[in-house]
Amino acid sequence: MSQVTDHGGGVRSLKVPIPDNPLGHTLVYVVDTDRGPVLVDTGWDDPASWDTLAEGLVACGTSVGEIHGVVVTHHHPDHHGLSGRVREASGAWIAMHEADIALIRRARGTRPDRWFSYMAGKLAAAGAPEEHLAPLRSAGPRTLPGLAPALPDREIVPGELLDLPGRRLRAIWTPGHTPGHVCLHLEEEHPSRLPGSGRLFSGDHLLPRITPHIGLYEDPDDATVTDPLGDYLDSLERIGRLAPAEVLPAHQYAFTDAPSRVRELLAHHEERLDDLLTLLAEPLTPWQLAERMEWNRPWDQIPYGSRNIAVSEAEAHLRRLVKLGRAEAVTGDEPVTYVAV
Repeated sequence: MSQVTDHGGGVRSLKVPIPDNPLGHTLVYVVDTDRGPVLVDTGWDDPASWDTLAEGLVACGTSVGEIHGVVVTHHHPDHHGLSGRVREASGAWIAMHEADIALIRRARGTRPDRWFSYMAGKLAAAGAPEEHLAPLRSAGPRTLPGLAPALPDREIVPGELLDLPGRRLRAIWTPGHTPGHVCLHLEEEHPSRLPGSGRLFSGDHLLPRITPHIGLYEDPDDATVTDPLGDYLDSLERIGRLAPAEVLPAHQYAFTDAPSRVRELLAHHEERLDDLLTLLAEPLTPWQLAERMEWNRPWDQIPYGSRNIAVSEAEAHLRRLVKLGRAEAVTGDEPVTYVAV
């Protein structure tokens, strides 16, 4: 049976499992409205996850068929995965920020082999060795999670109240983890009267003990040079100034004192940028930088897929350093290397 937590004031959360993932589960929030329950995120598209979601809703005194709407914090499959099945079962609307809707639209129109060749090209440019590239170049027909996600039918507009009758839920655009990530500010007095400004559904933007992955925004059809880490740090400061009474994140557990957690994360990234500058005393490719960075385990113990994520994170930090004028690309190097300035 699903674990249900009552957060008071017509808000509950369900732990929906993520298969074969150390995060364990996504916290799906059930928000009562005058037209029926609305979900914040839905969890991974997996039979066991679906059963857990359905059982949890029954434990909350409702059912999948009674869901009025789905608000998705961002497009990743552990948040948006089950949205389509919820809509099929209930007729609910699905709302998401337009930047992530654009990614979903492109994902639905992109063949898996295009993704594999795109990733192989990006990793080759980052200096990945041939033994890492070979599986991507020889990838046969297979599917990836998130390549055919449900297309949302409503757009979340930053700064505006969402259409939740009887509730005041305002969208705050917090790009960084994805280009269209949103936090959702419940502008209502905290049910336990904790001091602060309402409650915040923070998605993956602000988590109590995890630093969310900040990598390059992956899109085969968009060559825009973005700065995801810069986006994330700016978004963090905005949430710190909001000072919600309580944060309801998509993973782990609810917590208070958001400004303190924001300060920890800002300090963490500043320290990490400084560490990278030390490593960049010599020219390094993004792959070489990722190999030397500090992770939660030694590089030779990091699984194949996680290495791709690590290189993307190294590149996001490099982009930030270049934008700040603290590092630069070495002209003429192939693959490109970077050095501190």
